[in-house]
Amino acid sequence: MSSESIKEVVRAKYGQAALQARTERSSCCGPSCAPDGACDPITSNLYGAQETGEVPEQALWASLGCGNPTALAELKPGETVLDLGSGGGIDVLLSAKRVGPSGKAYGLDMTDEMLALARENQKKAGVENVEFLKGEIENIPLPDHSVDVVISNCVINLSADKDRVLREAFRVLKPGGRFAVSDVVVTGEVPSEIRKNVELWIGCIAGALRDSDYRSKLANAGFQNIEIEPTRIYDIEDARQFLAGQGMDVDAIAPQVAGKFMSAFVRAVKPAQKACCAPTCCGVSKSGFA
Repeated sequence: MSSESIKEVVRAKYGQAALQARTERSSCCGPSCAPDGACDPITSNLYGAQETGEVPEQALWASLGCGNPTALAELKPGETVLDLGSGGGIDVLLSAKRVGPSGKAYGLDMTDEMLALARENQKKAGVENVEFLKGEIENIPLPDHSVDVVISNCVINLSADKDRVLREAFRVLKPGGRFAVSDVVVTGEVPSEIRKNVELWIGCIAGALRDSDYRSKLANAGFQNIEIEPTRIYDIEDARQFLAGQGMDVDAIAPQVAGKFMSAFVRAVKPAQKACCAPTCCGVSKSGFA
């Protein structure tokens, strides 16, 4: 699929998710499962009871994440946070509460339906230090060095140009800023046909990165202190029903898949600016005057 085709598929999928949230169809991201008892092992039980009580229910129902970046990013009062692919706004609203009135949380999304839903959820939550922006994560509509933390929840894997996404995240971060996202990551080799089907089950459109590739791309973008911490490893039994429906012999492929797909918390840091020590550094002479 071309980059534009992938974007259209993602846009349609998330637009539909926003409409479903309006009709109170749960994506099962909270501590309880959907009314029919089915529980998605990817999106379920990501947020605790206290967190779900802090946001409107429709923000929870619209979430299609695979982690809880706000709980892991160690946000501090006064910080500015950017959520890439903010959806119904759950992680933006939770971030805004953590950074407090002196901080700010931006949400970036390309889907009109999700943006409309997120702004409604903001009003319901009564949170003022939030701004939702329309745009693509490959072209972030914010200036250089404008945010302290970039978060995202299972969205970067949807992009067909992940290198550009990471470069953009690096650009908008302040020196010393933090990259702290939840994403789907693959470890080891998986045959392409099997990988494609497992990714369809997980919900990835463009394909999840291998852990080694994720590290390389972050380093190439300029990041340091790169860490990938598994938060949920998917067992073949989690995907059995879906894969069997695709005509695959689940027992035969199990050894090639088991334990290789996971949700992970990906951390990295933008290097801080070096101290200005030279006599003429920054246009300042020995006397201290430009």
